[in-house]
This record gives sequence, structure tokens and C-alpha cells, in this order.
Amino acid sequence: MSKYKIAWLPGDGIGNEVMEAARLVLDSLGLDAEYIHGDIGWEFWKTEGDPLPKRTTDMMEKTDCALFGAITSKPQKEAKLELAPELQGKNLTYFSPIVRLRQEFDLYCNERPNLAFKGSNLNLKDDIDITVFRENTEGSYAGVEFGPTSRTLREHMLAEAPKMQRFMDMPDDDIAISTRIITRKGAERIIRSAFEHAKKFGKKSVTLVEKPNVLRKTGGLMVDVFDKVASEYPEIQSWFDNVDAIAMWLVKSPEKYDVLVAENLFGDIISDLAGQLVGGLGFAHSGNTGNDYAVFEPVHGSAPKYAGMYKVNPFAMLLATRMMLNFLGEKEMAAKLYKGIEKTITDAKVLTYDMGGAAKTLDVAHEVIKNFE
Repeated sequence: MSKYKIAWLPGDGIGNEVMEAARLVLDSLGLDAEYIHGDIGWEFWKTEGDPLPKRTTDMMEKTDCALFGAITSKPQKEAKLELAPELQGKNLTYFSPIVRLRQEFDLYCNERPNLAFKGSNLNLKDDIDITVFRENTEGSYAGVEFGPTSRTLREHMLAEAPKMQRFMDMPDDDIAISTRIITRKGAERIIRSAFEHAKKFGKKSVTLVEKPNVLRKTGGLMVDVFDKVASEYPEIQSWFDNVDAIAMWLVKSPEKYDVLVAENLFGDIISDLAGQLVGGLGFAHSGNTGNDYAVFEPVHGSAPKYAGMYKVNPFAMLLATRMMLNFLGEKEMAAKLYKGIEKTITDAKVLTYDMGGAAKTLDVAHEVIKNFE
């Protein structure tokens, strides 16, 4: 019987190829695991009307964690057009399976490391080491939206928010409303995760990314909770920056920041910006963790135009695999994998097209294996 059970979720397009690279590395490291395939992605939306079938989430509940490849996502109108003929007209709604996983398994903490590997020609600067903590289950991605928006709903909103008055005479079809929901519990647990990370790894500062001067209620709650939690960690510097300002400062002076924490939408945007500072989609990876489960993934999409070509950079997938190994407590394996990635980048002999090389996805995986052996 294997020591671990890992849900194996390749998804769509290049997800299958980068997951193949991850499996080569895991087998070479000798991880004692059973990998259980799970159906997820665009094909299951088209043929079943559900990109995340219940059989997959049922399977995941019996595993220790999941490794995820990539999925295809399209706008709602286009998604409905691609449904199988027998599913047309059934009022099915596409919802991102990775967002659903985060919500259904309460994976509230999205941790995005952004580390500049020395020698990488894609770094903005060589001394960047920023970890972004993004709240994963609420905020602007809570999924509570309205459209068409009835006058009855608007009247209820007007009773609490006088600024709703200027929208009252619009036709229902001409207005859509999206909410940003911040709870004290959600804010506190993601902010505490950021401070605990800083404490554990000796980081000097934690910065809240917000916009409380405009988003006064939700932003104000985030700042209030941040100040309260920060007071429990006096040894760690703490401050908040407006999201628009931090977008500028990250490009100008990224070395100023150690740990960033934000609600869902702001965290999504800032983590992509931080990822580009250290190599972009070929390096961007994350861990989605909760109290009882975790899903690890590269951040890139399914890149259908490259599917089957084994062209894309697998480092993001391999770095996500390293996060999974650390989560499982396999610290030595994680360190070996990191060493292999680092040496492959430094040697610059076997690299994919985005880094100026001509190697294929699995060529890079084999080079990483050679370098950690």
C-alpha cells in the first residue's frame, strides 16, 4: 500500500504534457504514492455539462492532496455554444472548476512564491523573492452576481445605499451587479497565514494590498483585521499599499517587498504581476490550501495552440510539485527537486523556447532529474 494517495488532474491541452513532466520527476525521486486520475476540464463540460464531475470530487476526498495541470475556460455564451446537442437549452452555466475546487474544499489560502532564479534571462532583477497570499474563497470572486437586475433587488439595495439612486430607472437588462464579499473570518485567516509564513521563514515584512479609500466598507474591514493581526507580530514590519500604487512599486522596487496579502481579485492581479517579474507563466505556480486539503498547480492556462507539441516550459509545474512535496513533509525530495531546477536554469543548456532554448518539455524534465541526481 502506497504512503500517499494523490489526485491526478491533468485537465486540458498542455496540462497533460506538464503533468507528464511532473510524473517523470516524482518517479525519479521515488515518491511512494498512488496517483488517481480525475476527470476535469473542458471536454467534460462539452459532453456532460459539468467540467468538474461529482465523481472527481468524491475521489479527491479520499486522497491526501491533488496535483493539477491546466484547464480551458471560455466566456459563458461561447461555453454554451460548445455544449453537446443534447445538452443545449438546458440552462447549464459554466463555472471554473478550479474556483469550484477552492470553494468546495475551502482552500482559502492561495500561496504564490515568486523567486528570481539566478541566471534566468527572464528576471526583471535578480534579488526578487516575494510571496503573495491571496484569499481564495470570497472577495470579488465569491460568485454572487446579478443580471438582469430586478427593480425589487435595487430597491432593497437603495434602502441601504443611497448612491444606488442613479441606477433605479434603468431597464433590468441594462444593469449587472457583481459583489465583493469580505468576512472577518476570511480576512483574518488569510492575513494570519501571511504573517505565519513571514515568521516561519524569517521574512521582514508583510504588506496588505487594498483600496480602502474607495472601497470603504470592504477595504476598511480588511485594513481593520490586518492591523489587529499585525499587532500580534511586532517583530515583523507591516503596512498597507493601495493596489494601483503597488502595481507601480512592484515594477520599480520589487526588493522592497517580502510578503503580500490581498483579497481574491487584487491577489489574482498582483500575483500575476509579481510572477512576470521572475519569468512569467513558465515559472508562476501556486498552492491552494485549507485546513484539511490542498491542490497544487502551475498558473498558466491550457494553451490549446501548443497542445501536443511538448513545447512549453515545465518549470511552473515542477515548482508546484515541489510545493506539494513540502506539504507532504517530503523536505529532502523537495530540496533535491529545487536543486535540479536551479542548476538547469544556471547551466542554461536545456531550456524551452521562452528562455531562448529549443528543448522540449520532457527534455527539460530529464535535465532536472540529471541535475538533482
